[in-house]
Amino acid sequence: MTDRHSEMAKPVAKKVTDCMSEDDPNANVDGCGATNKARWGPNHAGAKELKNLYSTGKRVQELICVAIYLVLIAYDLFQMVYHFQSSKIMTILPSIVFGIIVADFASGLVHWGADTWGSVEMPIFGASFIRPFREHHIDPTSITRHDVIEVNGDNCMATLPGLIWLAYKYMTQNPEQIQENYNYDCFLMALVFFVTLTNQFHKWSHTYFGLPKWVTFLQDWNLILPRQHHRIHHVSPHESYYCITTGWLNYPLEAISFWRGFEYLIEKSTGAKPRSDDMKWAVKQE
Repeated sequence: MTDRHSEMAKPVAKKVTDCMSEDDPNANVDGCGATNKARWGPNHAGAKELKNLYSTGKRVQELICVAIYLVLIAYDLFQMVYHFQSSKIMTILPSIVFGIIVADFASGLVHWGADTWGSVEMPIFGASFIRPFREHHIDPTSITRHDVIEVNGDNCMATLPGLIWLAYKYMTQNPEQIQENYNYDCFLMALVFFVTLTNQFHKWSHTYFGLPKWVTFLQDWNLILPRQHHRIHHVSPHESYYCITTGWLNYPLEAISFWRGFEYLIEKSTGAKPRSDDMKWAVKQE
């Protein structure tokens, strides 16, 4: 390994030693190996309260979004396959890679925003969208007990505007117009597809046993979020490595203090304290 690569690896190696163990994903064992009273996990007072805030209305919203998503993605993919031309493959591939990179950044932006700001008490938005982030930090393995609808419902909802836009284009444009914009459509479809699967990749990064070999292969080659890589985020107070689609952007964004810079500006201009609501739930007692 070159000196440059050794230097790049140092911050990551240092943090991994401080984060949750794969044998103890809820981090209830201290650094010396002594077992303490459960500090995290499903028996944590805050985790139990947050779990109970998952409502029937939220479930219905997720089911509706997943159903609409499946119809739209099937139609859009059919149209893209129908209009595919192999002669464009060398311009299509960069469009897809760029879509994946943008999806990774989007996952970091949403993750950082929901982890850092807002509260569960916010009307509508808090219980529906902030709550899962608070629950996840005090019960990291809760996501592994969520079914496919709960894991992916909100991400399906987030991608509906893009899918609707693509469907509208394919219904109204002629073949020449479709070919003219095909690279952009590939970018948008890659963005939609990877945003949709971001929380599934996230769930797999917390699943330490029984994953299919093809999933661990993708993780090992960093094509989706690797398990050890994501463990870095779970160093309290959860203030780094927010990108959870592939994780490709985590190191460069941390290297330039991207998130810290935004937090500084927001705190200076509004007085709001980063992660104050997150810490409130972490210290809850029975």
